[in-house]
Amino acid sequence: MLYGREAEQDVVDRLLERSAQGVPGSLVVRGEAGLGKSALLEYAEAAARGRVLRVTGVESETELPFAALHVLLGPVLDEVGRVPQRQGEALLGALGLGADAPGDRFQVGLAALSLLTELAAEEPLLCLVDDAHWLDRESADALLFAVRRLRSEPVTTIFATRADAGVFPAPGVPELRLAGLDGRAARALADSTTTLAPWVRDQVVAEADGNPLALVELPRLLTPEQRAGALPSPGFAVGVTEPPLGRVLSAFRERIRELPAVSRLCLLVAALEGTGKIETVARAVAVLGAGLTDLAAAEHAGLVRVASTGVEFRHPLVRTATRLACDVAERVAAHRALAGTVDDDRRAWHLAAVATAPDEAVAAALERAAVRGRRRGGQVAVAAAYERAAELSPAPEAALRRWVAAAGAALEAGLPGRAEELTARAATGRPPDEPRVVAELARVRAALAFESGRPLDAARLLCEGVETFTAADEVTRLTMLGWAAVYVWACRPHPDRLALARRIEDLAPELPGPLGAVHAIARDVRLMLEGDQVAATIAPYSLGQEEDLPFDLRVLSVYLGFGRGDVDGMYRDALRLVDACRAAGRIGRMPQAMGMLAIAELATGRHPSARSTASEGRRLADDVEQPHWTHYLSGVDAWLAGVAGDEERCRALAEEVLAADDAWITGYAWATCALIALDSALGRHDRVLDRFDKAMTGPARDVWLWRYTHPDYVEAAVRAGDPERARPVAARLARWAEAIGQSWARAVSARCQAMLTEGDAADLYEQALELHRRGDQPFEQARTELVYGEWLRRHNRRADARAQLRSAMAAFDRLGACAWSRRAAAELRASGISLPEPPAGDRARDPLAALTPQELQVVRLAATGATNREIGARLFLSARTVAYHLYKAFPKLGISSRAELARYVST
Repeated sequence: MLYGREAEQDVVDRLLERSAQGVPGSLVVRGEAGLGKSALLEYAEAAARGRVLRVTGVESETELPFAALHVLLGPVLDEVGRVPQRQGEALLGALGLGADAPGDRFQVGLAALSLLTELAAEEPLLCLVDDAHWLDRESADALLFAVRRLRSEPVTTIFATRADAGVFPAPGVPELRLAGLDGRAARALADSTTTLAPWVRDQVVAEADGNPLALVELPRLLTPEQRAGALPSPGFAVGVTEPPLGRVLSAFRERIRELPAVSRLCLLVAALEGTGKIETVARAVAVLGAGLTDLAAAEHAGLVRVASTGVEFRHPLVRTATRLACDVAERVAAHRALAGTVDDDRRAWHLAAVATAPDEAVAAALERAAVRGRRRGGQVAVAAAYERAAELSPAPEAALRRWVAAAGAALEAGLPGRAEELTARAATGRPPDEPRVVAELARVRAALAFESGRPLDAARLLCEGVETFTAADEVTRLTMLGWAAVYVWACRPHPDRLALARRIEDLAPELPGPLGAVHAIARDVRLMLEGDQVAATIAPYSLGQEEDLPFDLRVLSVYLGFGRGDVDGMYRDALRLVDACRAAGRIGRMPQAMGMLAIAELATGRHPSARSTASEGRRLADDVEQPHWTHYLSGVDAWLAGVAGDEERCRALAEEVLAADDAWITGYAWATCALIALDSALGRHDRVLDRFDKAMTGPARDVWLWRYTHPDYVEAAVRAGDPERARPVAARLARWAEAIGQSWARAVSARCQAMLTEGDAADLYEQALELHRRGDQPFEQARTELVYGEWLRRHNRRADARAQLRSAMAAFDRLGACAWSRRAAAELRASGISLPEPPAGDRARDPLAALTPQELQVVRLAATGATNREIGARLFLSARTVAYHLYKAFPKLGISSRAELARYVST
């Protein structure tokens, strides 16, 4: 029975009731030790109507990747064959039950999601996670990743953890904070556990301060006479300052010290083993010449319960008290006994726990554990193992190598603060001479510099790293130099910027084949900084899409397409990059890949697809804690909102990007371009001109992105009655368009020249349309049709004008460019065509516009014939969630079957 927790029980009851109705739910219960978090989980377990899975975090396993997830899913792992094969392989590999599978810890989270939802299809599922603050990071990430993706599955997850949010951050998950019991409930609980004199009970209640554990344990400190009130109660006097839990912990410690030595040692083995597995504890105590029966004294003392299922401590504080009550000799003996009975990874950590001096054998064992952990996707555990191995390394060069490896793993795990500390430890030794160590240290330090807002320092560090080792690993060197060039290009103006760009160009060798593109990149950055915007980024170089190229070089290759206007090539390469990440399970890299795809979709006029890609990418970036890519994708999304004329959304997203403390000036550029697109769509021509002119004198003036706003500037100047202002910009656009040779760019340039022509511009408009037909860029083609239609109407060629305007309006409708569609409709009316007023919000013209970004993604994939399971694997959703999105989308589209989705396959 729970006392004084009616409100908290009601929260749990509502979660379970919603789960019975097919609605998922999650909750984090926070509170100090002893407030009854575990009791509330037990209440939930007793009230559950379906299957229950449970795990308790263990301090000794926080450095073992996926240890907690293994315990939680252990009872249902025989069902893993029900999830997609790649996910199942990733899950079993992460748990050490199968071959190593490519991917990252988020792929394991997706596998957990799939398994839980498959189980929930049969009956509601309740997952209980106690002491969540002791979960290994990989398990915590996987579970939270899964929880955030539940949409329509009867899965309820309740985490119990300490009050401090920092020990188990769970953004997006509702919280319930436990407070102490009120006086009435506290007295009732005290009365239920033992018989106390009224005045003694009141003292206990006052001392316990509403803590249920203290209310139960403090009376046990009293003698029978003290409980009856016949003698004073030592320690219960006014003025005692030790908190109640401190006194409870002291009481547990004293009770442990009173045990026979062999019982105390066996209890310590169980505490250090952590999981309570009866077989492991039995083998370890046997090494010490004892047996499970020696735990009887501890069981009689109310400290543990021994059963066939394991050794269960009365409370986590008992485990803590056990370690405090035992001396160093007992701890060394217990760790060594356990080291001889557990698997290799646990053995390494038990040996490390008692190592007091450098020991290469133990350090090597930890390094092997780190290598195994990396293959399983556990970067946090990898960092911890390498760190401890470095501390125990007798040889300085081995220690340095391990410090650097620890820093790299911490960076990959999303722990920049820890990575900074580890690189500082590495810097205390002599400089490394092994090329790969040099490269990794430079890469980590550069990444940290960039994340802290110092991209120029990041570029310098990469150059220094390249200069200190030979050309033995050309791909690594070129990867570093490629990103050094990007950092220089993307940073704010600085006196050293051009000199550093020249240094990078000198360091990058001119090689035949795809890798020679890095030299071309460095050359183009230098040209841009010297002011030659046209000469830069026009060469048709490509890094290729070879699978053996590092991911960073592949991303760079994709982005180069945008820089030189090869938007169709960028789109193809970005699709391949996203597909490669999906196939390999590299969810942690997906935001970057999806950022490239969203840009390509925007640049090629695939606006509905771009919206859904940007939305999904932002959600993934939030989940994997990559704020830079969240802001980058927000900038793309803002531009799309601007094109659509959605002022509220565009401004909100642009302000989000501008407010971010981001190292890349491209964030400012994306936000400004989005606002230019908005003002252009809404016909605010003076604002377009002012924003562009200001940007051209600002810190981001060298960004490639501005080339894509040149047409907005030209049109704004013409419509504002100041065409001369636009001629230099139109000339730059023309030189660039001719240099890159892309049909869409030449078409847009011809349109701009037509708008600046005072006489007959029909030939230029027709030329532009012919060029548009050679390349698929529907948005820019519709803009050309719109201005051409306007020109035709002004020259009394109304029939010709109507054909252009109808085509433009239809294209704008398909793209969701509502403001542009309104302009085309207004021109059509002016040409003598009667049109109905647009529906509220312009949403009814295109059924797809009514879909959420995720519904749109699901519909597009379903239209290709993909099954719900296949769609779920691609979008990191459960098959049931996919079905839910289709169920919501069908009425919006006015259809009733998947067969009718074929018309949307190309959206």
